Amino acid sequence: MKLNLSSRLTYPLLTALLVTSLSCADLKENPDFINPDTFYKSATELQLGVNGVYADLNSGFSGYFYDRYVFECLTGDQIGWEKGPLQYNLGNVSSADEYIEAYWTISYRSINRANAVIETADAMKDPANDALVKRLKAEAQFLRAFYYYGLLSYFDNPPITIKSTQGISELPSNKGGKRAVIDQIYADAKAAAAVLPASYKGADDGRATKWAAMALLMKAQLWDEKWADAKATAEDIINNSGIQLFPDFGANFDLAHENMGERLFEAQVSAAANASQYQVHSAHFNPEDYPSQLGGAGWSWLSATQEFRAAYDAKDKRIGATFIESYPTGRFGKIDGNYPMVKWSPKADFNLSRFGGIVKSNADPKDPSQLIFGKAWSNKLVELGTNWTNTEKNTIYIRLADVLLGHSEACNESGQGDKLLGINKVRTRAGLPTLSGLGQSALRDAIVKEREQEFAFEQVMYPELRRKSKFGTQQDYLGDHIKHYISKYTIGRTLKARDYVLPLPLKELQGNPNVTQNKEWQ
Repeated sequence: MKLNLSSRLTYPLLTALLVTSLSCADLKENPDFINPDTFYKSATELQLGVNGVYADLNSGFSGYFYDRYVFECLTGDQIGWEKGPLQYNLGNVSSADEYIEAYWTISYRSINRANAVIETADAMKDPANDALVKRLKAEAQFLRAFYYYGLLSYFDNPPITIKSTQGISELPSNKGGKRAVIDQIYADAKAAAAVLPASYKGADDGRATKWAAMALLMKAQLWDEKWADAKATAEDIINNSGIQLFPDFGANFDLAHENMGERLFEAQVSAAANASQYQVHSAHFNPEDYPSQLGGAGWSWLSATQEFRAAYDAKDKRIGATFIESYPTGRFGKIDGNYPMVKWSPKADFNLSRFGGIVKSNADPKDPSQLIFGKAWSNKLVELGTNWTNTEKNTIYIRLADVLLGHSEACNESGQGDKLLGINKVRTRAGLPTLSGLGQSALRDAIVKEREQEFAFEQVMYPELRRKSKFGTQQDYLGDHIKHYISKYTIGRTLKARDYVLPLPLKELQGNPNVTQNKEWQ
């Protein structure tokens, strides 16, 4: 059963980013909000507030996950023709960018809601439900850490606020830099892990668990290059959670295994349970020529390159769950009563244009050898044959494979422990040969590549590549990706230091004198 967020009561406490100068005299009717001073007096009511913090994990078209689609296009592995992805493919980013602003706003709205929940829980007197109140506070702490980790992943130095905003004069600061953000993630993730249960049953499935909090802690430790700490945290999860990789990689993205096993944290999606609780991935990732008459209409804004798909070992068992390998095309209409099926091929024509990589319009629809396409569409995210307003697939944010690869990275960088344990578990599940005899540099490269192929379309590689890279140095995975993309596709773009971190949004800088722009963007 999925976590039901249909009763999404949220706090009206806006962040300093969202406060406007509307006076009460401008309102013609009673304001529509819940006063936390009079409403949130019981654990049941507090739980409704926590639900509001989860809600933005599945926000809409320019939403929390979609904005990450756009940011990912900076690497050149994922491409798009819609204005956001296209501009990021070209390296055209600015502090006034609408996707940056949307991601920032969603993150701080959710952080502010989490702050309010934590404060309310601390003040709440509901002795009969003391354990539940503590758990709900821990959920809010995890979610606050989760949203801060997302900000760290792209911006390095976001401002910190751990108090709910009560007025427009309460402006947070980023004076503490990356250090303050990481320390806050540590504090929240550890506090949450100490209280949260290992799992849930029934209606609470999908809420944050102890192991999700531990995984988030490990991810922050990797970012902080605290290798020994990350190793210990990963080993705690591996040895004590009882969680194993699914035998079938595809179980991470199907409906039958939602909120189970290695799926440590995911956003809840169910249009059947709540008409507004669909996801928009199918709308953005559906093949351009998929027949709308079959129900799966969309805009096909995003895909991966043909080269990215071709880089997988032909025996890799992840391919079928990662990519759409065949589908019915509407390019020719129906032939003998059916839409012809097209198959992916490394030999198909491919270019970066909107229709580049789709089956040729002049192909013979009765010749299978001509019914081929080159674009790499995402099977992880779409639901072919289902209109996007009826989608059910949850959005995955943290998986056990992340912990396993994190363990290998921590062991490799620290020189301690079994550095091949985690990566070989991931490779064995993929049907690939295990690694052996690799030195530190070679294994570092192998872990980066494994992450890229394991987590394709999960919108994590731009942060992962930049985390492991420095502009103008020998270890520059991000720079290597971008330079290859520029060269292969003759893109009018030059690699620059600004490609390695996003700018803080212009509206934040204009409205908050306590925030300083990232140095690359000054």
